[in-house]
Amino acid sequence: MNPTASATRTVYTTAGEIIRNLSLVRDEIADTAAKIDAQEMAGLAGHLGQSGRVFIAGAGRSGLVLRMAAMRLMHLGMTVHVAGDTTTPAISSGDLLLVASGSGTTSGVVKSAETAAKAGARIAAFTTNPDSPLAGLADALVIIPAAQKTDHGSSVSRQYSGSLFEQVLFLATEAIFQSLWDNTDEPAEQLWLRHANLE
Repeated sequence: MNPTASATRTVYTTAGEIIRNLSLVRDEIADTAAKIDAQEMAGLAGHLGQSGRVFIAGAGRSGLVLRMAAMRLMHLGMTVHVAGDTTTPAISSGDLLLVASGSGTTSGVVKSAETAAKAGARIAAFTTNPDSPLAGLADALVIIPAAQKTDHGSSVSRQYSGSLFEQVLFLATEAIFQSLWDNTDEPAEQLWLRHANLE
C-alpha cells in the first residue's frame, strides 16, 4: 500500500486518552525546558538586546515558531526581517541572524548562517545538536535537549517527529522576549501600538 495514498477511515479517541496525552506533552515540555542552560539563553538574549537589525531564518515548524518570535521582537521596537520575504534586505555587519534547526543540518538554515557569517553578521542559534554545522557557526548557541525529528525510536520523547523541540523552542523564545521586555520601561499599551493594523 502506498503510504502517501489517502484512505477513508474513522479514528476514535476518548476523553481519557486526550487527558493522558495533554499530561504527556506538558510533562515532556516542562522536563526539557528545565534542562536548558540559562546562561546560554542569557547569552542569546544579550545578542538580541544589542543594536542592529534582526533577521530570522528557519524551515518548517521551527520556522513558524521563529516567525512568532519575530513578531514579539518587532513589538519591542526592533527592526526584524524574515528570510525569504520579498522585502527582506541584505544582511550585513552589525546585524544578527536568529536561526533554529533541531538537527542543526537543515540545508537552507545552514546556508543562511554561512551567508550571514561571510557578511560579518552575528549568528544566534537553537538546536539539539552541539556538534552540528549550525552550532559551529553560532556566536550564541542554545541547546534544546530534545529528540531530533528523525529519531523515531528515541527515549527522550514519545511525541512525533521533532514536536518537542518545536514546543520548547516556542517556550524559549517567549521567555527571552519576556526577559527583554522586563528590562524596558515600556507598558504593554506601548508595545500594542506597534501591532499590525492591516490585518
